[in-house]
Amino acid sequence: MGESGQGITRRAGLQGSVAAGLAAALPFRASAAASGVTAEIDVAKTGEPISPFLYGAFSEHIQGFIYSALWAEVLSDRKFYYAVDNQDPSTRKWRPLAQPETVTMETAAPYVGEHSPQVALSPWEQRGIGQGGLALAAKDHVGRIVVAGDPGAHVTVTLSWGSGQSQRVVVPVRRQWTTVPLRFTCRAATTDGRLEISATGTGSLKIGAVSLMAADNVHGFRKDTIALFRALDSGMWRFPGGNFTSGHDWKDAVGDPDRRPPKWDHVWNYPQSNDIGTDEFLTLCRLIQVEPYLCVNSGFGSAREAAELVEYVNGDAGTAMGRVRADHGHPEPYKVKYWNIGNEMFGFWQLGYMTPSQYVVKHTLFANAMRKADPSITLVAVGASPASLTIHSEPFYIDPDTRKIVHPSPVIVEYGSAVDWNHRLMKDAWGTFDMISEHTYGDPHRYDLTTGQRVEVTESVLDSVRRGANYIHAIREDWELYKKDFPLERDGVKMALDEWAYFVGGMRGVLAVSLMLHEMFRNTDFIVMGAYTTGMSWLSYNATDSIYSEQGLLFMLYRKHFGTIPIEISGNSPQPAPKWPAGGDQPSVTSGSPTYPLDMSAALSADRKTLTIAVINATADVQSADISLAGFAPRSRGRLWRLTGPNLDSSNHVGQPPQVTLTEEEFATGQSQWSVQPYSVELRAYSR
Repeated sequence: MGESGQGITRRAGLQGSVAAGLAAALPFRASAAASGVTAEIDVAKTGEPISPFLYGAFSEHIQGFIYSALWAEVLSDRKFYYAVDNQDPSTRKWRPLAQPETVTMETAAPYVGEHSPQVALSPWEQRGIGQGGLALAAKDHVGRIVVAGDPGAHVTVTLSWGSGQSQRVVVPVRRQWTTVPLRFTCRAATTDGRLEISATGTGSLKIGAVSLMAADNVHGFRKDTIALFRALDSGMWRFPGGNFTSGHDWKDAVGDPDRRPPKWDHVWNYPQSNDIGTDEFLTLCRLIQVEPYLCVNSGFGSAREAAELVEYVNGDAGTAMGRVRADHGHPEPYKVKYWNIGNEMFGFWQLGYMTPSQYVVKHTLFANAMRKADPSITLVAVGASPASLTIHSEPFYIDPDTRKIVHPSPVIVEYGSAVDWNHRLMKDAWGTFDMISEHTYGDPHRYDLTTGQRVEVTESVLDSVRRGANYIHAIREDWELYKKDFPLERDGVKMALDEWAYFVGGMRGVLAVSLMLHEMFRNTDFIVMGAYTTGMSWLSYNATDSIYSEQGLLFMLYRKHFGTIPIEISGNSPQPAPKWPAGGDQPSVTSGSPTYPLDMSAALSADRKTLTIAVINATADVQSADISLAGFAPRSRGRLWRLTGPNLDSSNHVGQPPQVTLTEEEFATGQSQWSVQPYSVELRAYSR
């Protein structure tokens, strides 16, 4: 049976010992059973510190997602990926002002991309192009236009924000391409503003690029959303993907933004303006004070291109690519430490996906080239445990004996088999990575091992929202198997959970995500990085305004008020045994603290003067718990934060009163009996 058969035998031999010993072997496990929930927090029983990177964000160019949340650009298709005509309005945002034939797309010498609009002028008629449906705030706006044309053309750019309310800027024109600044004072907010570029004269007018932003933008980013993200203090951001990375050429997104070609993104089927590239992302990280984590293209990209990106980012100005960076206005190296070699290369949905045996070759080529460019960087390899591979449903491999493609269905990936991506990576590429990534998406539907499909089940809210945390625990069980065969602890190899989320929003999603956070806190001995999918969902926003979503409030709650040194929780109410067989996202031991039906996590502050205890109640009833502290004598009054909403569907939307609220109050620390509100997340802080 080759490697696959050996893996099945090995799995059978190891799984039993792991399942039996996991509660004792892993941090923060306790076992007991009695009626009435009691919990003891002994501050002498500490775990590895919680990295600020666990609160990180995953940011990907999924169509215009990043641009709408972060970028201050008002205009769509500002570099004319699409032709200017009267065709499909869902893509053609620019329209001719006069007859359609007055605007053609010039391809012989476009300013950028494949073509530029060219307007045939008339001395008797205003001709040009316009874009409507603009969302404008009542504030100053700035921008620029790149034009070329025949002398004598009279060109104006007009911004309108209401009936009879507009402002014009006269634009001088030369035969060569010229960039002309624009400035307008919009005196009323609107969602139906309009920008028109019009001209009279003889000959033609060519338009290369146009930009319009609120004048209070911060290096091109939205002032409002940047302030909200900075306040979250989210530790680390991953960029530019995600699946997007595997088809992205980073060189298309550096240098003069107006000269960066707009290109079709074959991953998300959307035109990519390339306005937010490497330099802009690193500027963003500086603005919101987070560590950058860059992902290179190991799909359609090459090791040489990845090494050149490392040199562009970290090389001094004397290197070839460092000199290019300096020419782009950034003379000093960025000194980015964390680098991800590709994204989900095991998946059939990934551009350039491959088998485990092929990936280890490509990964090694990338690692060697990137470390040659900068030996100090920390490399994160694409990882996938049997738990993840089973859920993804489509792994395949080449049988080493028959040399035929094996594609089992339904898929149940066994530890050590030829399909076990992480095992092959550790066996054949050890020493070429510092961390291994894992992507964990919780889902309210159960993964059925017999059919290989997600299925609906009738279960409690608690069981449903726990599925993401169970998935993380299943990954933990796989990690324990890897520790038996590979020197993970000796060499300090850790895991980056650099994509994770739960596929439901509202208060239900808040409960699920908080449970996943708790499971990560219980496993800080090996999970040292997390990137929530996506950081943009921490906000609810429109084109001009933004607030924190319910997810954003959750991350703010934990990041600002939860401690950094995790503490073991002992309790008398262990989590129930699993209802379903182990495999995929179902571990052999249910995740959670021994305080069922509540889930608790505790941590000390770095100075050990404050103890915080977080408790999640994912039931419809008030739950009681008796809490005792060991080794910690608090002051008489503490602080209590509670995150909750009227129902499981409660959520926060910009322009509407928030449904999910975060409140703060005092509590008496001498009262050991807690009453935890239904469908809520509570944090209590004790200080000494």
